Amino acid sequence: MTGSEVPHSFRLAYVPGVTPTKWIRIWNERLPDVPLTLVAVSPTEAFGVLRDGGADAGFVRLPVDRADLSAIPLYTETTVVVIPKDHLVASAEEVSTADLADEIVLHPLDDTLDWERLPGQPAIERPATTADAIELVAAGVGVLVVPQSLARLHHRKDLTYRPVSDAPESRVALSWPQDETTDLVEQFIGIVRGRTVNSTRGRPAAAEQPKATAKAKAKAKAKRPDAHGGGAQRKPAAGKPAGKSARGGAGGPKGGKGGKPRRRS
Repeated sequence: MTGSEVPHSFRLAYVPGVTPTKWIRIWNERLPDVPLTLVAVSPTEAFGVLRDGGADAGFVRLPVDRADLSAIPLYTETTVVVIPKDHLVASAEEVSTADLADEIVLHPLDDTLDWERLPGQPAIERPATTADAIELVAAGVGVLVVPQSLARLHHRKDLTYRPVSDAPESRVALSWPQDETTDLVEQFIGIVRGRTVNSTRGRPAAAEQPKATAKAKAKAKAKRPDAHGGGAQRKPAAGKPAGKSARGGAGGPKGGKGGKPRRRS
């Protein structure tokens, strides 16, 4: 990508509960000339924002439609139940969905968990958002089962939460449009995956090694004593005298019966 093609900024969408602070810090260190703009989105609108070009990439919750979006799963969250601090469940370190059988379990419209069957008793109406459901929990209307990051996001002093051992889990991923895998998207993927600033995707670490080895061999050969004929000569093999060739030479076999040449008739 040439300098004229570099966009003014990199737009990063994120759903509630995701904290991209550490990745933003690394981005600012490595690409100080390309500002990163955060785009807060709800789980229901996140994919539409990516498809419509409202963000270059985004932290979303799985599943992702792989027909036109790419995704890299990052981590799986613990699922918890949000309850008042004086609730009976607060005395346990961990609960199961069976422990919530008699509770009114709120199910907001922006719920991120994939339930086959919601535990507990249903509320008369579904809250519009997780934030609305938190307010109802604080009012003693019911309890709420959410990913732990959302429980922390909506923290209140009068509420607490406990892990739910057998509830569905939420998985967070980095996603972007398949047809828009730009250089800046690749840069951000590298940051999220923990690549160092000097690493290059797809280039083998030892690509330069054969050349270095060849030079080392040539240098070593030049240092050998016999590299340029200056070394000791080999001794002749035992039983083979050195000298002229076998035909009439000093070291060759004797020819004829005597030392005189034969007369020609």
